[in-house]
Amino acid sequence: MKVEIWSDVACPWCYIGKRHFEAALDQFSHRDDVTITWRSYQLDPDAPRTPGVSVNEMLAQKYNVSISRAEAMNDRVSSIAAQAGLEYHLEKAQYGNTFDAHRLIHLAATHQLQDQMEERLFKAYFTEGLTLTDTETLVKLAAEVGIDADEARTVLTSTTYADEVCADVQRARMFGIEGVPFFAIEEQYGISGAQPTEVFKEVLDKVWAESHPLIKMAATSQNTCEGDTCATDLPT
Repeated sequence: MKVEIWSDVACPWCYIGKRHFEAALDQFSHRDDVTITWRSYQLDPDAPRTPGVSVNEMLAQKYNVSISRAEAMNDRVSSIAAQAGLEYHLEKAQYGNTFDAHRLIHLAATHQLQDQMEERLFKAYFTEGLTLTDTETLVKLAAEVGIDADEARTVLTSTTYADEVCADVQRARMFGIEGVPFFAIEEQYGISGAQPTEVFKEVLDKVWAESHPLIKMAATSQNTCEGDTCATDLPT
């Protein structure tokens, strides 16, 4: 079963959605038959390459609200994140452009480390307050998940995987995706947002059942039960 997940590593709901989906997979009996591909998406492609404002300040400007209102918004999402077992420190988060982080995720995919890289970037941003626009910070994070530091640095100081990031964004447009997280299952079912675990599990079960229908074999009257009656004239 193919699952594509569009996310941005600076999206608080994407990290929560990741945890909810992982919980659903833990309950899914065909977990080993699921292939997950993380797709790039930028909530703000025009975000600065050098962080200059806090996340609270960015929210206040974006939604034209006070700093205290922006803080309350972040407190709410942090509370929901805690319910998913995540520790958010959005007061430390450094708002900036995530394009290079997405290129790093594409590099990680070539080493079968895409999920690990996605997870590390989420934690770095939401829990540790690290700057994801800084090349050396990204190199360090890549090395932590098993990617050679020199290889990561070479990629990040070039334009490698830029086309792949843009292709993911274009694919999102083809699907009509306007926000993240977004989960596309077998290119047939789309789940938008950090839905509850049971929603993800229900869709996984549905897609699996549809792609693996039960095949009924013909039976004879001698070896079936109908209602309260079972045939007993078994052949000898």
